[in-house]
Amino acid sequence: MTSFELNQPLRKPRRLIVTGGAGFIGANVVHYWCQKYPGDRVVVLDALTYAGNRQTLAVLDDHPNFRFVKGDICDRPVIDALLHEEAIDTLVHFAAESHVDRSILGPDAFVRTNVVGSFTLLEAFRQHWQSADRPADYRFHHVSTDEVYGSLSHDDPAFTETTPYTPNSPYSASKAGSDHLVRAYHHTYGMPTTITNCSNNYGQYHFPEKLIPLMCINILMGKPLPVYGDGQNIRDWLYVGDHCSAIDAVLHSGTVGETYNVGGNNEVKNIDLVHMLCDLMNELAPDLPVRPAQELITYVKDRPGHDRRYAINSTKLQTELGWTPSVTVQQGLRLTVEWFLANEDWWKPLLSEEYQAYYRKVYA
Repeated sequence: MTSFELNQPLRKPRRLIVTGGAGFIGANVVHYWCQKYPGDRVVVLDALTYAGNRQTLAVLDDHPNFRFVKGDICDRPVIDALLHEEAIDTLVHFAAESHVDRSILGPDAFVRTNVVGSFTLLEAFRQHWQSADRPADYRFHHVSTDEVYGSLSHDDPAFTETTPYTPNSPYSASKAGSDHLVRAYHHTYGMPTTITNCSNNYGQYHFPEKLIPLMCINILMGKPLPVYGDGQNIRDWLYVGDHCSAIDAVLHSGTVGETYNVGGNNEVKNIDLVHMLCDLMNELAPDLPVRPAQELITYVKDRPGHDRRYAINSTKLQTELGWTPSVTVQQGLRLTVEWFLANEDWWKPLLSEEYQAYYRKVYA
């Protein structure tokens, strides 16, 4: 438990919209929030594109303060109606196209969702907030990525909140654009906004195209484990449960208009991460089709413009709000592997023909 959690003041219930709440991080936050703050109203708005999974939230359907709405963040009338009828005071914005490989194949959707969609939400929330006479306790929280900062060399210091933006993919450029819009709405209109830029998340409910779930599932199916380039790219890995508590801290105690970096303090080379997953699978899964799983590792052509290293400095979040990550990468990977082993009925239906076609296109 963080010092933030130990020292929370009494609070009045919030009424939240969580965009993208059927996706990976959004769904984890929704589960976290409904469990920790059962008196809060939580409305999920999700378009249920390929990465959104309604089943992830099905267990909450009987929760009296939970509501799911299928809708697009670019659909202004839907957003206006929800803000009004639910008397929303907090909007937590996860909805995004988020996979770099897909942004290289088709950048259009990234600009539409990540830039135009974020703008649509900001405009709707601004008018909603202004019509309520600009309450100080309203909040628009935008969840972003460390990829907006670009790439680090091996000896560079970790990204801080003042690191210049140098996005290198259509995905990261579109997220940078949405970050700038959120900042502009605070500085121009005084709107109560906050931003978090997080490192790579992992954990339960993670869509199979991302590195960790991809490796777990391919090991279980005896398929090659595709590793880009030389495998020496470095990422800072943040367990999704720690991310949930960081967003909690920012929403309750963060300073309006500020950005907070959220990292796991777990820098790992991609190839080392794959070996760690293989070791866990060798230990925990007795019926693997190929054993040891390391025999499945296959190096493939590197991703265009592949950033070499990301690293997050979370000092601001830790010193100002008392948050610290509580899960090491060794602990988090074990929890994640155990979850994928126990939840084949969740991930197996996601391996659709569309997913298979995408997989062949990327890793052929």
